[in-house]
Amino acid sequence: QVQLVESGGGLVQAGGSLRLSCAASGRTFSSRPMGWFRQAPGKERDLVTATSWSGVTTYYADSVKGRFTISRDNAKKTVYLQMNSLKPEDTAVYYCAAGSPSYGLGYKSTEYDYWGQGTQVTVSS
Repeated sequence: QVQLVESGGGLVQAGGSLRLSCAASGRTFSSRPMGWFRQAPGKERDLVTATSWSGVTTYYADSVKGRFTISRDNAKKTVYLQMNSLKPEDTAVYYCAAGSPSYGLGYKSTEYDYWGQGTQVTVSS
């Protein structure tokens, strides 16, 4: 069992930065890929970025490449999302998710076993 708690969301002006954190409990965190998804009102939940269990392999959606950075600290059981140069279209609820150890890197929501409650990110223009 893995429990995930996100923090760090908020309101920021376009061009600003935010750092999201996702603190995990449970003994299997370090063996799982981790991902950040986001869901805007009326839209589907989409994968933003993901990292393998070691942090060596990462994935970024085209819309955030060069602006967002995912990282993880397995000793602290925490995964981070550094978001720079934020745009109004980044406004969404951001969810942290823990993937199945069977996958090196999860690309679909169905490949993730556990989810956080979400944190709101609002970027004003």
